[in-house]
Amino acid sequence: MAETLPITDNTRFSRLRKRASYDKAVINQILDAGILCHVGFEDNGHPVVLPTAYVRSQQQLIIHGAANGRFFKCLAEGALCCVTVSHLDGIVLARSAFHHSVNYRCVMLFGRFKALTELNAKRIALDHLMEGCSPGRIDDNIRPASEKELNATAVLMMDITEASAKVRQGPPNDDEKDMDLPVWAGVVQRMPSQYQFISAPDGLASIAQPDYLSKIKF
Repeated sequence: MAETLPITDNTRFSRLRKRASYDKAVINQILDAGILCHVGFEDNGHPVVLPTAYVRSQQQLIIHGAANGRFFKCLAEGALCCVTVSHLDGIVLARSAFHHSVNYRCVMLFGRFKALTELNAKRIALDHLMEGCSPGRIDDNIRPASEKELNATAVLMMDITEASAKVRQGPPNDDEKDMDLPVWAGVVQRMPSQYQFISAPDGLASIAQPDYLSKIKF
């Protein structure tokens, strides 16, 4: 039986409820497929949307930034926020202008971030973040963050307790009266990108590209 999150006033859908999901497995799968989120919150009475890298660790979301940064200070102080993660999978071209759409997967999370202050906890969380963005990188002889660097970095964590997913898949939903129109209809599917690896221009000729580069996701 699927484990689901509770439906709240923030996560309840008023339209297209058949596309909604509160299944933890669905939400986690969408989160794990990405590395960039947008954090929306209010700062001094003004709306702000902050794009930043993230990773899911168990039922928590981890982000990081400059400890003295204005927006990360606001989040560390417990600003109520909405986090969104979206994936565009295809452009849906219908026979009528009204029924054009996109195939997508998205998650919205609501809550407050908490700042990690203990240095070892910050290091572990940042290792999770790097592993999520570039699996295998932390085992490749890179220099660990110094105490000074850890102190300069804000590491924030949010419990994934109030969230919902929304997914649109499949072909266009044309009206029956439009089915005979002489126009192409279907989906322009977004395929995984072919990555190009460009070595740093400072004497790496003798170092082979590691295999884990192929696991990096965009």
